[in-house]
Amino acid sequence: MSVTNALHGLSHQARDAKSWPFEQARLLLDRILRLRLTDGERDLAASLIGEGKAAEAVATFPALLKPVVFETGYGPSGLPHLGTFGEVARTTMVRVAFRALTDDAIPTRLIAFSDDMDGLRKIPPNVPNGDELALDLDKPLTVVRDPFGTHASFGAHNNARLCAFLDGFGFDYEFVSSTDCYRGGRFDPTLLTALERFDAIQKIMLPSLGEERRATYSPFLPISPRTGKVLQVPTLERNLERGAIVFRDEDGEQVEVPVTGGGVKMQWRPDWALRWTALEVDYEMSGKDLIDSVRLSNQVCKVLGGTPPAGFNYELFMDENNQKISKTKGNGLTMEEWLRYGAPESLAYYMYQSPKSAKRLYFDVIPKATDEYLQQLDAYNRARAEGANGPAIDNPAWHVHHGAPPEKGSPVSFSLLLNLVSAADASTKEILWGFIRNYIPGATPESEPLLDRLSDFAINYYEDFVKPSKRFREPDAKERAAMADLVARFKALPVGADAEAIQNEVFEAGKAAGFEPLRGWFQALYEVLLGQSQGPRFGSFAAIFGIDRTVALIQRALAGELVG
Repeated sequence: MSVTNALHGLSHQARDAKSWPFEQARLLLDRILRLRLTDGERDLAASLIGEGKAAEAVATFPALLKPVVFETGYGPSGLPHLGTFGEVARTTMVRVAFRALTDDAIPTRLIAFSDDMDGLRKIPPNVPNGDELALDLDKPLTVVRDPFGTHASFGAHNNARLCAFLDGFGFDYEFVSSTDCYRGGRFDPTLLTALERFDAIQKIMLPSLGEERRATYSPFLPISPRTGKVLQVPTLERNLERGAIVFRDEDGEQVEVPVTGGGVKMQWRPDWALRWTALEVDYEMSGKDLIDSVRLSNQVCKVLGGTPPAGFNYELFMDENNQKISKTKGNGLTMEEWLRYGAPESLAYYMYQSPKSAKRLYFDVIPKATDEYLQQLDAYNRARAEGANGPAIDNPAWHVHHGAPPEKGSPVSFSLLLNLVSAADASTKEILWGFIRNYIPGATPESEPLLDRLSDFAINYYEDFVKPSKRFREPDAKERAAMADLVARFKALPVGADAEAIQNEVFEAGKAAGFEPLRGWFQALYEVLLGQSQGPRFGSFAAIFGIDRTVALIQRALAGELVG
């Protein structure tokens, strides 16, 4: 089923959905109705949409045919990163929820905006030809030479990487370049309004600045006709008739440039307000660190004659030491690192979870996020198979897959795969699949594509993180007796015993040995047999690894062969 078809007929469920994308979608719908319709029209339109008659509402009120504009921002001084993915993924979740809420009758657009007219203020680390790049400092990113030699400019190179990045995840978006908007005239009417209302903008911005900055601040950053640099200099004069400003160029001469046609760029907070106004943005979210910037930009937006967009501030990600993740510091995870160890779906799930709560973004969150995603997908598909009253649109899998989750997940958890790789020393996927086929007769990489992908991730994660940190220990007397008992119980199991029967014997061995609570028994199994303090459901592990192999593993541990 296509995403578009999957979103029809869901307005009744969407109206009562509790997940945060639907909460945001309802707030956005209220905003759209408030701005576009009169009081009487708004009540009728809201009633029709609530009754599942969004198409009728749109036919009755043509103002609703104007697309609802979602926006995300990108600074192309660096490559796309996890924050870029998170913002586009979360915004897309709200967009899809809005489409479901309105039965996809009100058009929507998602703009991925690149602030590529910003001046290059410092040389990014880890780029080639940095010495040459230094010659272009302070010039717009779409003028700065491309250090990689593949595009017309550094900005064009990173913009291409952004589009390839978003395309690779299947996002539906429209790329918009700041340079194109400034130079192509798209921003011209709003820039002239900003020139006319210069003093009102200054009144908003100056109190937010330090004393030294206030003395030279202007919302307009002129582009020097001589050097091509984006200059942070005071505006000396304004000429409304010519639509121009006067400033002192780097050589000391006073120069007049038009604010239109790419003659200037605005400071970033007024620039944010400029694009909201000129592009008529309805929704944009941002990080918690930008709360004050959003407040100021909202005020400037109103001065420019626009209406600030709806949205919310999400919490920031922290590294393993609970320090804020920083591109400059290079702490935390990169996109490439997550995608070496986890599926994109697991990353989207992690972004979905509690966006207003700070979360650690480090390697050890990947297995847990992966298994939680798999559990949610299984729950969604069980509800679908049982004929539940419509899809469970509050299930995270619904949001991760934009309203159309796949009908099949993985029959094996990621944590179980990790422990299978560990116990079997499965250095290749072929070895791993040998065990999987024994556990799931007839299974192939083609019939279980998600499981096949997870196998690659599990091997990579094991080799890089689990294997170097494995620490086996000898069992104590109590544990040794319980494991010997477990060996006897396993040998007595009938051929073909399933995971549940095996798990029951594990429980019984632990109880008979006096483990209370049983958590200590399972931890002992993991530490003695797998060299780690946590692991999967042991019955499932033994079922897929094989009873005979599990017995042999326990006997090797009892003989002291795993400690060394």
